[in-house]
Amino acid sequence: MPSSCTLCKRRDAIYTRPYSGEKICSRCFCNSIEKKVKHTIAKHKMLRYDDKIAVGVSGGKDSMALLHILSKLEAAFPKAEIIAITVDEGISQYREEALEIVEEGCRRLQIESISVSFKEMFGLSLDELATRFVYGESKSGLTPCSYCGVLRRRALNNLAREHGAKKLVTAHNLDDEVQTALLNFFHGDPLRMARAGPVSPHSHPSFVQRVKPFSEVLERETTLYAYLKRIEFQSKPCPYASTALRTDIRTMLNRMEEKHAGLKYTVYRSAETVSSIIKSTVKSQDLKECLRCQEPSANEICQACKIIQDQCLGSGS
Repeated sequence: MPSSCTLCKRRDAIYTRPYSGEKICSRCFCNSIEKKVKHTIAKHKMLRYDDKIAVGVSGGKDSMALLHILSKLEAAFPKAEIIAITVDEGISQYREEALEIVEEGCRRLQIESISVSFKEMFGLSLDELATRFVYGESKSGLTPCSYCGVLRRRALNNLAREHGAKKLVTAHNLDDEVQTALLNFFHGDPLRMARAGPVSPHSHPSFVQRVKPFSEVLERETTLYAYLKRIEFQSKPCPYASTALRTDIRTMLNRMEEKHAGLKYTVYRSAETVSSIIKSTVKSQDLKECLRCQEPSANEICQACKIIQDQCLGSGS
């Protein structure tokens, strides 16, 4: 016989949280995710009642679920405003489906949807970058994800700023945050953890502060929330994802979580502690303006300019 819900004691449980032992019905589960998002927003003072926020929406489970939750929260704050911003990286037979899902989801939620492509903004699609500089003769040693991450962040910031958003909301979940913490160690850049976390430093007027309301929600639970709420999302993985070190770290963490329930939360809290110590002992570096494009950058020349101008133009393309 099915177990009754640990929380309401009335309905049958459909999910067990290994890290807490709770057996939860579908209604209590969805309520718990929404409550956790509200708590994370309040805990880190992510949003104000009158903020105009831009939500980075890819069409995947996390961003579509977060957009759904934020639209519910917005209803209680008439002065708040949400727009959805989407980046078309130019990945053939992959991104087209996602763009349709985003458009339809925003239509149902009555949220304005805005998009921009790598081709429009940088003159090259991700497929073109990969063909030339990852798999072609002009090999750079970088993976497609390395290019995509830099250019996608730039595109999202520009879109959010151009449309007057006070905050850029991304759907990074707890798994993403833990993977990023380990990536910083594996890349030999642990000090970068001071700039990571649920709320980014706001150190330049052209940089739209980023916040992550899903940062304490496990990926498997955002997925279940989307299924239970019947939210349409793209389930097909990006064809370039397997090339990234992040994918290997994700597989390792999932394997360890199966054996040691709650390990992801433990690593997340440890990363928070390390980040706090770094922030208190190392002087923070304010963003400056890139000498070429005048966009916010930690260095004199930003990574986007290095990718597009140094590699692409310098290669004679």
